[in-house]
Amino acid sequence: MSINQIQDEIIDEFSAFDDWMDRYSLLIDMGSQLEHFPEEDRTEQNLIDGCQSKVWFTAQLIDGLVTYRGDSDALLVKGIVALLIRVLSNHTPDEIVASDLYFIDRINLREHLSPTRSNGLVAMLKQMRLYALAFQAKLGR
Repeated sequence: MSINQIQDEIIDEFSAFDDWMDRYSLLIDMGSQLEHFPEEDRTEQNLIDGCQSKVWFTAQLIDGLVTYRGDSDALLVKGIVALLIRVLSNHTPDEIVASDLYFIDRINLREHLSPTRSNGLVAMLKQMRLYALAFQAKLGR
């Protein structure tokens, strides 16, 4: 499934709810389904700067595809981590770098986050793209 197809799927899921409390619940549910994040990966190196909560991300390049893992100590933020991983993981570095993440605005996520959480979202996206850029360079692109 392409990045845009996944984004469209997320937009459909969120549009089923008019109330933002229901959307927050959906985010929290998504976060609870995240793959276990190993304790040994909860390092300063994997910690995202600019987030109000603690957020960790790692990335691996496996068979030409970037696989992200992440976690947060805050339930809502963990849901945002799950959303970003769902959209960007298992795609090539080129696809990730070229992607336009329109789903964030379409589901009105940014405007329903506090300013510090919104800054954290930007920091998470920046780190995920930096991983993809590093893998692009490693692949000689």
